[in-house]
Amino acid sequence: MENLYDKRKNYNKAELLESEIKKSPIGQFKIWFKDAENSSQISEANAMSVSTLDEDGCPRTRVVLLKAYDEKGFIFYTNYNSQKGHAILKTGKACLHFFWPNLERQITIKANVEKVSEKDSETYFHSRPRGSQLGAVVSPQSFEIPDRNFLKNKLEILEKEFEGKEITRPQNWGGFLAIPYEIEFWQGRPNRLHDRIVYKKGKDNKWKISRLAP
Repeated sequence: MENLYDKRKNYNKAELLESEIKKSPIGQFKIWFKDAENSSQISEANAMSVSTLDEDGCPRTRVVLLKAYDEKGFIFYTNYNSQKGHAILKTGKACLHFFWPNLERQITIKANVEKVSEKDSETYFHSRPRGSQLGAVVSPQSFEIPDRNFLKNKLEILEKEFEGKEITRPQNWGGFLAIPYEIEFWQGRPNRLHDRIVYKKGKDNKWKISRLAP
């Protein structure tokens, strides 16, 4: 077994204090997200991990792109027939996670998830590059395929079929809105005494703020 005991760094770039945070977790998220967007060392600030629960009870995590957010929640798009699509539609829940190592920050979001409107899915689908639209039609996401040529050949057929035409959005492709009920902000600190501030939504729909031990 390879020993990784010495793989560590000390975190000291910033701190997270109750006196400085926003009352709304979305307001706090916006500040941190803008910091990530403005960092020259982060190429995709909107890249996030989405964790769901498989049929065998094991969590599954993959990276997707956040495409919109506001006080209601966080929106991303996928194939509803994919592994994550099936898992979300079955449980109605997901966990989102942002990690920006250059800022020494993480955000973990537990959320109830629902489909966005057909109109919103349609609008976003047609805002994508044409190649990405075709890719969504071509790929039976998460299903077994014989080889790479299966996708290549199908793409060539669809390129001819939709040449000069608007590409039809698959009905099994669209957006999910993750409505948060718990959001944790993690800021790396020296000696592993990290700052962890968590917002939890109560039954009155108001956010309660507390600090967790690292």
